[in-house]
Amino acid sequence: MVSRDKLSGDSVIVVTGASAGIGREICLRLARRGGRYVLAARSADRLVTLQAELRSLGVESLCVTTDVSDPNDLERLVEQTMKQFGRIDVLINNAGVDCFCEFEKLTTEQILQTIEINLTGSILLARLVVPIMRTQSCGAIINMASTAGKHGPAFGAVYGATKAGLIGFTQGLRGELLQHGISVTAICPGFTEHGGIYDRIVEATGKQTSKFVGGTTTQQVAAAVEKAIDSGVPEMIVNWPPMRPIFLLRDLFPRLGEKIILMASRKFLKRAAMTKNET
Repeated sequence: MVSRDKLSGDSVIVVTGASAGIGREICLRLARRGGRYVLAARSADRLVTLQAELRSLGVESLCVTTDVSDPNDLERLVEQTMKQFGRIDVLINNAGVDCFCEFEKLTTEQILQTIEINLTGSILLARLVVPIMRTQSCGAIINMASTAGKHGPAFGAVYGATKAGLIGFTQGLRGELLQHGISVTAICPGFTEHGGIYDRIVEATGKQTSKFVGGTTTQQVAAAVEKAIDSGVPEMIVNWPPMRPIFLLRDLFPRLGEKIILMASRKFLKRAAMTKNET
């Protein structure tokens, strides 16, 4: 795992989807402990704005405009990072897109784009970074999954599939790399305020999730990422109320657990899907 003192000084942290929402909050939180940051996202203007904020905190950073669905961009991201800083201590695979829609109304392009951004990009970027971390004999990889990966949401089958895939990828890669001093963690937030996806759904529908489903904030997710880097835990579910007992109930009593989850979330997600179909 990466010890606490590695998140200061010369440690290099690569963050995808850094320009807004959870990614931006992660950078600002970790920057209080120093380090050097590689900011990757598609929006060059937002990256420059974040870079200025980090500079005001006395933190050095590099902006690399990156589309994580493009393998060439991922290679360029790692090449520029190594050219500038010479190492990678933490990789935070945070970039992602939502895909809430009635399944049969999704286009092939939407399905492939969701898989490429949410899952394939993280896998390919990790493949480029792992050899560097193995040479260093230390490192941490944080994969931003979702509670949707623990139980696929109605009207979000493809989105849930990508997040479940990311959790599975995390587990397999972790088992392979722990012996080399590299931790791999899946962060599983619930619906996240100020994170982008949830905010757009609430704005479009005028409704929030039920109190039973709850949610989290970008600040709480960023705190979980910091804790995961320090502790090297396998997985963290970030949501209030806690969702792990519900998932355990679902595993023990599949029909009952499914019924409870659908009762709490289906109406909200259907509203989100129908709104997207109209736009």
